[in-house]
Amino acid sequence: MTAAFRVLVVDDDFHVARLHSRIVDSVDGFEVSATAGTVAEAVAAIEADRPDVVLADIYLPDGSGLDLIARYDLDSVVLSAAVTSAAVRRAFQRGAFGYLVKPFGDDQLVALLRSYQRYRNLLDARPELDQETIDRARRVLNGGARDTPARRSPTETAVLEVLVSAEAALSAPVVAERLGLSRATAQRHLSALAHQGVLVVELQYGSTGRPEHRYRSVAPS
Repeated sequence: MTAAFRVLVVDDDFHVARLHSRIVDSVDGFEVSATAGTVAEAVAAIEADRPDVVLADIYLPDGSGLDLIARYDLDSVVLSAAVTSAAVRRAFQRGAFGYLVKPFGDDQLVALLRSYQRYRNLLDARPELDQETIDRARRVLNGGARDTPARRSPTETAVLEVLVSAEAALSAPVVAERLGLSRATAQRHLSALAHQGVLVVELQYGSTGRPEHRYRSVAPS
């Protein structure tokens, strides 16, 4: 099973950090790896257990969250009360893929994390990417629609519905059996849906042999 994306929450207000942590932990596929109230604490957390995503405030007691995110090759989001154009521009210049102005609704951070999840699904689905996939990933990360085709074939729709209603990730043979399809047909549609970023691919390791690919739907934003 794929590991959850680990998130470092950086905010000098303990109560705000706890609130943001609660939101992160409520999103399937994400977990808070650590919280930090200063740049020094954040650096120690990153060095000890490199997270996938950093949620950083700008104004910290011992420095700037913008300097922090620029220092590391990590995906990051700025959560700040700063609303000047200079602050926003610096955040994006230093690598943040999102900027939320405090106070914000829970749903805004949830939507941002789910966009990131679909973006990573697209990029991680194959070792090499074509331009279409890169453009789609960029649109998804920027909060665009799922970017799914305007029309799905009846078979692809049925495959997606099986995954949406399933309580756990399913393999191609199981999907094929439930829909009365050949394994090759089920696999083709599952791969296409994963490529679109609407399915997550998980690896199920057995005692011997190659790991089995299993698929589950991404929670809607």
